[in-house]
Amino acid sequence: MLNIVFYFQVHQPYRLRHFNVLDVGRNSGYFDDASNRSIMQKVAAKCYLPTNQLLLELIKKHKGSFKIAYSITGTAIEQFKQYSPEVLDSFKQLVDTGCVELIGETYYHSLSFLYDTNEFLEQVYMHRALIKKEFGYDTTTFRNTELIYQDTLSDVIYEIEGFKTIITEGVDRVLDWRSPLYAYKNYSKSLNLLLKYYQLSDDIAFRFSNRDWPEFPLTVPKFVRWIDHLTLSENQNRNQFLNLFMDYETFGEHQWAETGIFDFIKHLPAEVLKRDNLGFITPCETSEYANYQQEGISFKEAVSWADAERDLSAWLENDMQKNAIETLYDLLEKAKQKGDAEIISQLRLLTTSDHFYYMCTKYFQDGDVHKYFSPYDSPDQAYIYFINVMADIEERLL
Repeated sequence: MLNIVFYFQVHQPYRLRHFNVLDVGRNSGYFDDASNRSIMQKVAAKCYLPTNQLLLELIKKHKGSFKIAYSITGTAIEQFKQYSPEVLDSFKQLVDTGCVELIGETYYHSLSFLYDTNEFLEQVYMHRALIKKEFGYDTTTFRNTELIYQDTLSDVIYEIEGFKTIITEGVDRVLDWRSPLYAYKNYSKSLNLLLKYYQLSDDIAFRFSNRDWPEFPLTVPKFVRWIDHLTLSENQNRNQFLNLFMDYETFGEHQWAETGIFDFIKHLPAEVLKRDNLGFITPCETSEYANYQQEGISFKEAVSWADAERDLSAWLENDMQKNAIETLYDLLEKAKQKGDAEIISQLRLLTTSDHFYYMCTKYFQDGDVHKYFSPYDSPDQAYIYFINVMADIEERLL
């Protein structure tokens, strides 16, 4: 049997205001509250509320046979509560169905694992506590920011009691001849490992409305036929897992309602469930359904789900990005030594990976994606505002 594992990332950063050099030392705020409010309310209206309502109806209609999973960052939950509390309520309704898994991650959607293990662990514990407080839910599956993963990450996560599964990108250069349709183990075989099937995930997330795509339009019967054909490669009765991982904003925000994306997801479960060999499960259930000895896979170098390279270059390729993040973690360490809780809190909001994503200077298709998400006119502008904030914080720490 092939089980579809739908996982959605729900995240909103706190965007910086245009913080100029003349603002340094003036004790002024760093974040663009008006922009953050406006974007949250816009995305709530276009994506979160209508999609949550639709998926709630689908779960009820299919009486537990349709299941999904979310990771919701701490910064998203904070902004739900600030600007759109009905969104948080709608997610709680989904979780209450028992057909939704919540996934653990870093509270601030940060790259802290790459720079400060202790800070990384603090953010993981903070996020876990938040999910327990808001939803009464204990997370057992983990995803790192942007699906960034390597062997050493699984070692750290294994030490945290309760996490049993970890998810990441199905990177071809790591998989080699293997298929992402099976559940694996991490290199030490201590954790269940699920790999994104990026071709079909990206058909929905990126190509759905692309009229130049040879497969346009993507209809439900066509998509399910592709899924059904995947099962032909399995002749040993082993259960397979089609891991469809994507940003939640795919629905209504990246792919507008006018593209037909809501109709697509509305009719997908029924078409899947017509077939006895297809179904839906959540990430934490995959280890129970893996009716074979799971192979261990080693990820010696870090991978992610971003850009064509699927590495760390979206955030850490150019000198601006490297300087900004190294300055940030140096100041965070100083703030902790000083015990300044306010500055620690502000710096943690600045650990969010989006700030460094905005500084990316790639060209062509990947560059266009970065520009789409950035609230700034250029990568240089994003860097200047960020480094000015660093200068202001440095003065406050003297």
